[in-house]
Amino acid sequence: MSQLCRHCATPLNMQFLDLGFAPPSNAYLEPADLSRPEMTFPLRLQVCGKCRLVQTEDFAQADALFTKDYAYFSSTSKGWLDHAARYADMITERLSLTADSHVIEVASNDGYLLKNFVAKGIPCLGVEPTQSTAEAAEAIGVPVLQEFFGAEIAETLPKADLIAGNNVYAHVPDINDFTQGLRNALKPEGVITLEFPHLMQLVEFSQFDTVYHEHFSYLSLIAVEHIFAAAGLRVFDVERLPTHGGSLRIYGCHKVASHSEAPAVATLRADEAERGMNDDSYYLAFQQQADRVKNDFVQFLLTAHAEGKTVAGYGAAAKGNTLMNYAGVRTDLVPFICDAAPSKIGKLMPGSHIPISPPARLREDRPDFLVIFPWNIAAEVKSQCQDLADLGTRFVTAVPELVVTELVVSE
Repeated sequence: MSQLCRHCATPLNMQFLDLGFAPPSNAYLEPADLSRPEMTFPLRLQVCGKCRLVQTEDFAQADALFTKDYAYFSSTSKGWLDHAARYADMITERLSLTADSHVIEVASNDGYLLKNFVAKGIPCLGVEPTQSTAEAAEAIGVPVLQEFFGAEIAETLPKADLIAGNNVYAHVPDINDFTQGLRNALKPEGVITLEFPHLMQLVEFSQFDTVYHEHFSYLSLIAVEHIFAAAGLRVFDVERLPTHGGSLRIYGCHKVASHSEAPAVATLRADEAERGMNDDSYYLAFQQQADRVKNDFVQFLLTAHAEGKTVAGYGAAAKGNTLMNYAGVRTDLVPFICDAAPSKIGKLMPGSHIPISPPARLREDRPDFLVIFPWNIAAEVKSQCQDLADLGTRFVTAVPELVVTELVVSE
């Protein structure tokens, strides 16, 4: 029996990607966990032939994925903090937000964004289900409601002039309920901004490593406009962003609100259509792209191992977990991964069981190759690790294709 589309309930009969079985990508392990069974789920994506929503199969449940110990803290990346600060300045000016306004952020994480509104004296509220990140936000003065956001919770919230959601829309298991919640919490002339990785970029740059159980949906403007319309909302502007390998920031409002549609919306609609995103063939070819990236990465690791070269990883990111679990990489090929997040250090990567160390280990045990798994911040990582390059370490990224930097010869 076919699974039904999460949005429009159309039977799903087209497979987009099959990455086998994997544990939840943020289910980092303690050393003691190695003596216990580890839960894995099928990691497969299907595409709806009607609304074009690309989506995971229904195996892993949200309450098992976003626990009180969820390890991702947005403030770990300086680049992301800078992005959030620029957005806060821009949207405050664009919407003329003042002390009489109200801002809601759904999935507010550790307060990385809302702290900017607090500093401006603009009333705000974060809605965040994860205990560890919510407590971190409250510690810096950001008010937080520790709940999953949805239609029912939204009815209890003060209506907002701005509802922001960064990299949450793809994480929502019930995207219709969530979108109805956006509508319920929005003032009549209020504005919604949502940022999410753009499916078009995922396909064109072979970014299959951004697929994990915590991402229930993979979004295009085509799909979002279907979902918004069903909830009485519409998209009136859109920006293309470089974040996360290529994202969209859509601006939404009530269907009857006075916001005029910007030309950028029609331009992107036409671009998606021209690329073939209304056609089945666009989606059916992606598996081969993922397999090529995986095979090239495995061949690189095997060659380095055969030549006696040492390899380490940087960034214990969900991207790395997807890549390594699909490729079957274990500690014989990548003995350790370094990460700056204290919440991950001392733990092990799910599935591969590769230990996570502090960045200082790279200076103590300098590798010949350093694989940067969060390729979207590769420039930032290379800058932080320039001293390693000066000593001969070569940087590696696997997506969208295998790239190994040239050897730096120190004088």
